[in-house]
Amino acid sequence: MQKLQPITDFTEISPSAKITTESHGWRAKCLQRLVRLDMPVPRTVALSAQTVQDIAAGRSLDCEGVLACFGAAPLVSVRPSPAEPDWGGPSTVLNIGMNAARHAELVKTQGQAAADSLYLRFVQGYAVHVARLDPDMFEIAEPSAEALRDALRAYRDEMDEDFPEDPARQLAEVLRSMARAWGGTSARLLRQSKGAPEDAALGLVVQEMAQGIGQGISGSGVIQFIDPVTGLEQVTGRFLGQSQGTEIKDRVKDAIYLTRDPRGPSLEDLAPEIFESLARQGSACRTKLREEMQIEFTIDDSKLAVIDAVRVPRSSRAGLRIAVDLAKDGIITREEALLRVEPRALSELLHPQVDPRGPRDVVGRGIAASPGAATGRIVFSSAAAQASASRGEPCILVRRETAPEDIRGMHSAAGVLTERGGMTSHAAVIGRGLGLPCIVGASDLSFDAKDLKVTTKSGRVFKEGDIITVDGTTGEVLAGAAEMLPPALDDAFRTLLSWADDVRDIGIRANADTPADAQTARNFEAQGIGLCRTEHMFFEEARLVAMREMIFADTPEDRATALARLLPMQRADFVQLFEIMQGLPVCIRLFDPPLHEFLPHSREGMRELAEALDKPLSEVMRRAEALAEFNPMLGMRGVRLGIVLPEIYDMQAQAIFEAVIEVARRGGSIVPEIMIPLVSAKREVELVKMRMDAVAAKVRAAKGMDFAFKLGVMVETPRAALRAGDIAQHASFLSFGTNDLTQMTYGLSRDDAGRFMNTYVQQGVYPEDPFHMLDVDGVGELLLIGAERGRQMREKLTLSICGEHGGNPESIAFCRKAGFDYVSCSPYRVPLARLAAAHLALLDRLDESVDETML
Repeated sequence: MQKLQPITDFTEISPSAKITTESHGWRAKCLQRLVRLDMPVPRTVALSAQTVQDIAAGRSLDCEGVLACFGAAPLVSVRPSPAEPDWGGPSTVLNIGMNAARHAELVKTQGQAAADSLYLRFVQGYAVHVARLDPDMFEIAEPSAEALRDALRAYRDEMDEDFPEDPARQLAEVLRSMARAWGGTSARLLRQSKGAPEDAALGLVVQEMAQGIGQGISGSGVIQFIDPVTGLEQVTGRFLGQSQGTEIKDRVKDAIYLTRDPRGPSLEDLAPEIFESLARQGSACRTKLREEMQIEFTIDDSKLAVIDAVRVPRSSRAGLRIAVDLAKDGIITREEALLRVEPRALSELLHPQVDPRGPRDVVGRGIAASPGAATGRIVFSSAAAQASASRGEPCILVRRETAPEDIRGMHSAAGVLTERGGMTSHAAVIGRGLGLPCIVGASDLSFDAKDLKVTTKSGRVFKEGDIITVDGTTGEVLAGAAEMLPPALDDAFRTLLSWADDVRDIGIRANADTPADAQTARNFEAQGIGLCRTEHMFFEEARLVAMREMIFADTPEDRATALARLLPMQRADFVQLFEIMQGLPVCIRLFDPPLHEFLPHSREGMRELAEALDKPLSEVMRRAEALAEFNPMLGMRGVRLGIVLPEIYDMQAQAIFEAVIEVARRGGSIVPEIMIPLVSAKREVELVKMRMDAVAAKVRAAKGMDFAFKLGVMVETPRAALRAGDIAQHASFLSFGTNDLTQMTYGLSRDDAGRFMNTYVQQGVYPEDPFHMLDVDGVGELLLIGAERGRQMREKLTLSICGEHGGNPESIAFCRKAGFDYVSCSPYRVPLARLAAAHLALLDRLDESVDETML
């Protein structure tokens, strides 16, 4: 068989060399850019991904030719260069080329200690990363001539041969080892978890060593010019004398500061000219590479070498500020700044966050249902949460699962933790609406409401009153009070979103149930309220009593009497809503939940209710039993309740219309949008519309003022979507409630599906949790059918979605494509939706530009 010729495909990096990220990887391309900026980058040779693949397959590289690029008897390093820096790669190997002869020369020029240290580091790196020997055998605390002899002897004993002396052979073995390590199962799975494709390729760079160990000022360090957590301008980093590579990460306590600092010596004091040079290079990177870069550098006897530069690792708040500052300085465009910030990252900025620099004592995990973090004392009931709030003590409401009557406790708590539930469970939906950090489905914790304790898998016990932290961004439960960062609603945040509003082309409204929610929505510059769930207004103590009186009324007249007590409260709520959202649309959903949700569930609660209503306990329990339903989400709720007990909708309509008149008398103007929930048939809309028109006529006559309103339908059942053409005859808008529509389309309970949803997604039954990510194939088809049939009947029909999906970028993309007018989401998701909509509009423009170029 003819022997294959050695591979000669390698490229010395120069300003004009043909180096691309696709062929040689990110590190090779970045180093070329640094060379073009005239930075003191040591001579470097790049090996293409194809060359590395050939090496892994068994072909040899012309290593003598590679080493010849660096002059006589060089020392070199080899570093990985995949297409993306986040994909990692094999460990770097330093000081390749060290042997007895080179060691003897270095003893003469650098001294015995430096020469021994350099040789020993190479033996250690080669033995562990190339020969794959036990790291413990080569772990030596202090470099010395004796330690070097021990390491060489250990290598010989394990390998049955002397340590290789030939630099070309050393380099060949290093390259072969790194090429094959990249193809290993563990390495492949690790990089795939970071988003790399299965066939991701690896380039390698061979770089002349800047030793960092020797005479004069020598060492290695990293420097960056912004704070990685806040994004504010600040020099951060460290310098470690007599060091190489990543040693600074392991010996932080021995490092010195970069800038002058009263706590200790600094590089600026030690070598002001070198420090000034690094500052100039950082500025050049920012301007020319259009990014904040972290520079890895080595100083060899007072001579600076830039070894590498990577994008500064950063928090979400730092990433946003960096993008905005670069755009303000004219380095990038506003459009590019918008596209650099991931919409979901904004959720982290609206709430306090656990400081990533602090310790984390994780005791449990669940589903991250509402972002942000909160610390407080554990409480197990809404009453305890209210009591804690009255004392001014933050608390975490811990429940097996929350119910509507827990709304007051959630308002009082700093955070919520539940054992059950998913992304659209009660706790999750209300938590997001309130901007309350929330973790649901924490099934690896055991909740004991009787003995008031939570037990972890490891057996740790937390009792009521103990302090914990819930991180709703990561889903982690932490013991004690974690170090926190405040929200980042600063000038950079507002500036970026104002730029987003200039380019987006779909409306963004908020789901707001109370005046407080509406104010939050207004603060986040929502374009109105797309869903006001009026039932949440009835859970305050005074209103709850009136609601229960209405439920226990035996005649329409008695119901109307009880509802008359609620009328002024509802009217006041709507006046506040309309004034807060002055000039913007407000969509109010009529009463939706089944009545049993307003009744207590415990015997003690029933007894208290019997006392409040002055009725026998047996009668209260009989009525509660009569109202109970086997499947209340499919029972007498929504429009069904409004038709069977029309006095409820009459009261709400009167409250809305009187609020409109009150606002008009104060100089304001509003055209309310009234939405009928859970519609399935045209006749339901006709019946409600007749009652609405009658109430409107009555109020106009009584108040002597005219007003307008819009009536629409919340499409939550598959039949409503299919019969949207019929329904649109009597509706000026259709708003798709994708929470219930998903529930009914799949036949899944959104509160219980979390128990098995992970298994379903992992096994590929569903690509994503349909309650978290809109199912465009199934539920999405119903939306498209409903939209098309509705607009066939009424051309100017307003279309929107108002379920929890409304804040997802994927759902917004679907709605834009389908021609919807707006999406509505929780107030704290409005900023995310504004930026996501801008992203979609900008990406469409880019696609159009590409198409025009191709034409």
